[in-house]
Amino acid sequence: MKALKLRIPRAKPSGTQQGHIISHSVHSRDWSWSFWPVVPLYPYSRRRTLRKEVVKDTIWTFDQLQGILYAIVPIRMTAVKLEAGGLLIYAPVAPTPECVRLIKELVAKHGDVKYIILPTTSGLEHKVFVGPFARHFADAQVFVAPNQWSFPLNLPLSWLGFPQRRTQILPANSTDAPFGSEFDYAILDINLGRGSFEEVAFFHKRSRTLLVTDSVLSVPEEPPEIVQLDPYPLLFHARDNALDVVEDNPASRRKGWQRISLFAVYFRPSAVETIPLGQALRDALKAPDHSRIAYFGIFPFKWKDDWQQSFDALREGGRPFVAPILQTLILSQAPRKTIDWADRVASWNFQQIVPCHFDLLIKVEPHQFRQAFSFLEQQPGVNSCGSGSQPLPQEDFAFLKELEKVLIKLGIAQPPKDKV
Repeated sequence: MKALKLRIPRAKPSGTQQGHIISHSVHSRDWSWSFWPVVPLYPYSRRRTLRKEVVKDTIWTFDQLQGILYAIVPIRMTAVKLEAGGLLIYAPVAPTPECVRLIKELVAKHGDVKYIILPTTSGLEHKVFVGPFARHFADAQVFVAPNQWSFPLNLPLSWLGFPQRRTQILPANSTDAPFGSEFDYAILDINLGRGSFEEVAFFHKRSRTLLVTDSVLSVPEEPPEIVQLDPYPLLFHARDNALDVVEDNPASRRKGWQRISLFAVYFRPSAVETIPLGQALRDALKAPDHSRIAYFGIFPFKWKDDWQQSFDALREGGRPFVAPILQTLILSQAPRKTIDWADRVASWNFQQIVPCHFDLLIKVEPHQFRQAFSFLEQQPGVNSCGSGSQPLPQEDFAFLKELEKVLIKLGIAQPPKDKV
């Protein structure tokens, strides 16, 4: 047992993730991502990549990390082998030397990268990687979700690093895409006034696998493999106060992960309380030396005793749910359009979902995907912030509801539309 220290250990499989680890690098220079200042999220310039095979000789995922204030979650790219050979890449991640090498190992066996898909418009953490990734695969065609935009200036895609001659908008009808015989896709487009929210769900027919970006997710009970490569963020959030000394063991890592998940999903869950700045500074001066590595020992919050109940509500049934920020600020702007999109996706005969965040593989049936969007419907007796089988506590939405009011008052957001 060892006290909390900042270090990067070698990976130790936890057995909590589905799939099989293929390989990972032990050379830190292979983790380098020099464009991190564009989107300055943890782990900044050093990004590990874990590749897993989730459908034999057909689908592979590539996990990296992203987050702020040590609230770190996986961000995921998916590679799919095409029937005629070659690969389709869904939602690229940072093309570090390690990541590119792992892709090229697949290329050597299964053929070139033929298509690169950007399935969102508003996700800067996805968009920023597409141009640099495409430059490593000069023959690949780049397809992007419609209605791309940038802030504060709406610049052409070529100015944002996308290869001009190889980039095109996804056709409205999937049968018009060059990969349409193998994939169906459905585009959700919500006009938010100063930009649009887009989500393009891809259905790989042969493997019966659905690929999504942000629309649905499932939170694992145990910390994912990629998060455990550097346990410091887990142990940071496992503490109950600035003076706490946390042992590095499975229970501490699990506790830290579950609290991180609540931060990531709700931003400020009801089970967390902020500490007055004066007290936080006094506690920091008393903190053990190893605790001062992060933010000079400042630990500005504390958890209520019932925090576990909020996490258990996220896990209920193990079925996918819609992230609360999307429920509150985005999808409520277009309930009818969202339900129609969810109905279309649910018409496909998929048996598993690979999302871009949290759980790597969600084993579900189409009706369970559709049920995740029931919060947009008028259903007596159903919690308005969840679905019939997955109620999410109303109190955990309090911060997002207050944020919504502020954004509406500032004219940045519009009041939510009536439910369907």
